[in-house]
Amino acid sequence: MNTDFYRVKRLPPYVFAEVNRMKAQLRAEGHDVIDFGMGNPDMDTPSHIVEKLIETVQRTRTHRYSASKGIPGLRKAQAAYYERRFNVTLDPDTEVVATLGSKEGLANLAAAISAPGDVILAPNPSYPIHAFGFMIAGGTLRHIPVPTRDDGTFDGEKYIATLDRAVRHSVPKPTAIVVNFPSNPTALVCGLDFYIDLVAFARKHEIWLLSDVAYAEMYYDGHPPPSILQVPGAKDVAVEFTSLSKTYAMPGWRMGFAVGNHHLIGALTRIKSYLDYGAFTPIQVAASAALNGPQDCIGEIRQIYQDRRDTMVEAMGRAGWDIPPPPATMFAWSRVPEPFAHLGSMGFAKIMLSEADVAVSPGVGFGEYGEGFIRVALVENEQRIRQAARSVKKMMENVDDVLARYEAASAVEAAE
Repeated sequence: MNTDFYRVKRLPPYVFAEVNRMKAQLRAEGHDVIDFGMGNPDMDTPSHIVEKLIETVQRTRTHRYSASKGIPGLRKAQAAYYERRFNVTLDPDTEVVATLGSKEGLANLAAAISAPGDVILAPNPSYPIHAFGFMIAGGTLRHIPVPTRDDGTFDGEKYIATLDRAVRHSVPKPTAIVVNFPSNPTALVCGLDFYIDLVAFARKHEIWLLSDVAYAEMYYDGHPPPSILQVPGAKDVAVEFTSLSKTYAMPGWRMGFAVGNHHLIGALTRIKSYLDYGAFTPIQVAASAALNGPQDCIGEIRQIYQDRRDTMVEAMGRAGWDIPPPPATMFAWSRVPEPFAHLGSMGFAKIMLSEADVAVSPGVGFGEYGEGFIRVALVENEQRIRQAARSVKKMMENVDDVLARYEAASAVEAAE
């Protein structure tokens, strides 16, 4: 019997598996591992959202099948959010669909619009679903390196030029372009000027734009990130994904949205109608309460992440690891420290676990252009961040011994 399944075999090995295995082993041995790996928010969901869930779940009629595209009140709440946050008007019936987090929405839209062999332009490094959602759907990926200027900021002009080369040299012509700002994993941000150029480019070449703004409310420089839908004419070519996971500390609730072009929203809605009945109705009602209710919780959550960011940058800097302060997201993106650079991101991630009991994500797990970098998630409190920094400082002060132990362990592993 053939077990070499077509879509499964197209997926590369899971890069984070080795780090996760080491983390589990250390914890089983009693180690207190400080985990900056997975971007899993650790704070409590605001109480008014939880209370609405409890109130709704006690009404047994809400236990029935729900609406795959989202209950009307939830879609109206998301449209209202776009109106007040971005000054963008959306039709809740034709331009909004609720998803089981942004990840599910991206994957199902990929299935809806991709045929085997279709070319998709995806950023690299990127959150894995941005590329592999299309790979699972049978598409062909063309990775677009995300350029930065000398000061580390995003170079939108160079990115458009790279997209232009990719379109001219792709056969067949690309079907869609994926963009993600603020970016996971790099924390890069873009301005509205970039979106204006990108929309003009997509309209000229008749290519769909898929924008992921899951971190739109997690910014630290006083400048709220824009939506691509703020550009006049963007809804002709673009759809945008958002999530409540980070904005309202609701990761396990699995609630997100796709909004924008009615053809793309219609395609996603139709695919979902065959696959699910939507999120549990009480969750959708509580999500409506999040969007319609008091919004001061967003600023409070943002401040917690900013305080953690500042602590991480300061403490790790004193430990000997220079981490640039991210302007947005819940992640920091930093080069592997020079003494360990020759080992690559995976080697350094293993050393951080074995020597400091600190888990981080190797940049190579986000694509080939992520090699040499480390993603650090701001999911531990400030006390734990300082504790981790003390362990890292000790590791950095004994770098020769640390490298000798790593090389010896690698030799034993290779011999086995």
